[in-house]
Amino acid sequence: MTMHYFGRVSHIRFLCISVACLLLLGCQSNPYTDRSQLLLVPQSYENQMGNQAYKQVLKDPEVNISQNPETVALVKQVADRVIQAAKKSKYSEKASAYEWDVSVIQNDKTLNAFALPGGKIAIYTGIFPVAKNTAGLAAIMGHEVVHALARHGAERMSQGLVTQAGLTAAAIALQTQGLGGVGGQSIMSALGVGAQVGVVLPFSREHESEADYIGLLLAAEAGYDPREAVRVWQRMKHASEGQQPEFLSTHPGHDTRIRQLQDWMPEALTRYRNGPEAPVQKLPPVQ
Repeated sequence: MTMHYFGRVSHIRFLCISVACLLLLGCQSNPYTDRSQLLLVPQSYENQMGNQAYKQVLKDPEVNISQNPETVALVKQVADRVIQAAKKSKYSEKASAYEWDVSVIQNDKTLNAFALPGGKIAIYTGIFPVAKNTAGLAAIMGHEVVHALARHGAERMSQGLVTQAGLTAAAIALQTQGLGGVGGQSIMSALGVGAQVGVVLPFSREHESEADYIGLLLAAEAGYDPREAVRVWQRMKHASEGQQPEFLSTHPGHDTRIRQLQDWMPEALTRYRNGPEAPVQKLPPVQ
């Protein structure tokens, strides 16, 4: 019994030391915000996952890739300007190494856009009424591109690995204290909920705010008026109904997001006024 107990203690100690080593080795800093990031997932693996996910989306028989040359050209024009701004930014090395590709998905009922690791971008036509014009689309696209460049996906995967290791160590510790069975399971469930609400979700909100900030700067450097970003999220607020409370959401509340964008606006406007201005065009109407 005693040896079994010490074996579990050794297991816990090993897990804790392993997690500590991973934290030290995987810590990096975001070049814009200086926020410390835990990145345990290799960039090559992350890019591979992004490419696979992108192919799966495009191969889905229910996904209708737009063949409208004017719409596709307009979206790619915005994407090209944002990508070029990224290649001149603090993410220049990464942006230059990505194999960028842009698809327009004809789905007027889906308000969505994404950019995957490796540079795969998809824009759903359902987001056009919220974007309204190319400046609004640049704000949305800049936000999504930053998620890929800042490696937010890899960061969330890394955090998940560490969280799981911590919960495993807690489960072993509970068993050594005779708290297995139903009681122990209840405690572990509470720990799981605590990890989700207290760590994972706020971390995701931090990613969203970071993407808003850096994306605003990239759109401005691409030549698009950053003030349109505020109007985009005002329209998004009206388009989104029944949003759950901010403390249980992976996204900041709309009012929080708009207030932050306004706080960052002076810096974005300076960058916008110091560069070439991009033409603003209306996006095609949806059915």
